[in-house]
Amino acid sequence: MADKIRIGIIGCGGIANGKHMPSLAKLKNVEMVAFCDIIPERAEKAAKDYGTVDATVYTDYRKLLEDKSIDVIHVCTPNKSHAPISIAALEAGKHVMCEKPMAKTAADARAMLEAAKKSGKKLTIGYQNRQRKEMLHLKKLCDDGVLGDIYFAKAHAMRRRAVPTWGVFMNEEEQGGGPLIDIGTHALDLTLWMMNNYEVESVTGNCHYKLGKRPNSANAWGPWDPDKYTVEDSAFGFIKMKNGATIILESSWAINLVDSREASCTLAGTEAGADFFDGMRINGEEYSKLYIKKIDMSTKGVDYFDGVSDDNPSVREMAQWIDAVVNDTNPTVLPEQALVVSEILEAIYTSYRTGKTVYFN
Repeated sequence: MADKIRIGIIGCGGIANGKHMPSLAKLKNVEMVAFCDIIPERAEKAAKDYGTVDATVYTDYRKLLEDKSIDVIHVCTPNKSHAPISIAALEAGKHVMCEKPMAKTAADARAMLEAAKKSGKKLTIGYQNRQRKEMLHLKKLCDDGVLGDIYFAKAHAMRRRAVPTWGVFMNEEEQGGGPLIDIGTHALDLTLWMMNNYEVESVTGNCHYKLGKRPNSANAWGPWDPDKYTVEDSAFGFIKMKNGATIILESSWAINLVDSREASCTLAGTEAGADFFDGMRINGEEYSKLYIKKIDMSTKGVDYFDGVSDDNPSVREMAQWIDAVVNDTNPTVLPEQALVVSEILEAIYTSYRTGKTVYFN
């Protein structure tokens, strides 16, 4: 492999500019050499801001994938196109980081996993919240058995009024759903990862379309257009795992609840519990007395990822991903794990539409 990993960016919109490109730019062993967007001006600006002097620009991702010198592709497009672009990139011999969620549908996600296996190339999904310091610390506690057998959890993705009004976030056809598939996916990924449990027995879900059609609504990013709001404004799931564990998933972009909590989880195990209601807290029982222990995450210690002192989770996400490519190791987020997330999200939508519980084989 060359001295530097050569990366192509497909989709040069919000998430590429907000996370992928600025984070990759901080890594010394990569270079961004190709940029693709259906809006040529966006690809040109990305190439100017982040590319090498000879970076190429495309409006057709298939043309970009013909460049055999590119090692890695980052897919930063709407959910609907995650699968076709990722699969084409894998088949072209590229390693792929695809932005979350894995795909619009579970079938598409399964096809991506099969393509990765067939190609022998690496595939990972952009769940950067795993790289937050407090989440890395909690993962160590879970893996070391401090919480014991985690048999109940809540996955939190609740916004009081924060509907993303740009791009295609409110478009069901492009995205597959609203807050559930957009931010619920982060909370569910964190929860399953902490529990290290991906064996699902059944899912029951419900969605609500109560506030999206209201004009002139108060919103963090200004009022949304009710005519373009075609997704749910909140969704909830009850997930039963094969070992008997229970997970409750809550998600909203708009709901009349004061307490917003996003990309977070609450865990209850046989030995202790954990939550983030006032910083990171561990609760349990010692010598017949109850305790609540608050973890001070401001203290410095050993870096969670060797060689990366940057506290930005997105930079750590990119660093561990490129490290996996260079050293032929597993990335933090395995496609098999991301597939289960997508299967659960789809089951919640299916349960809502059918009024029935979805049972997993």
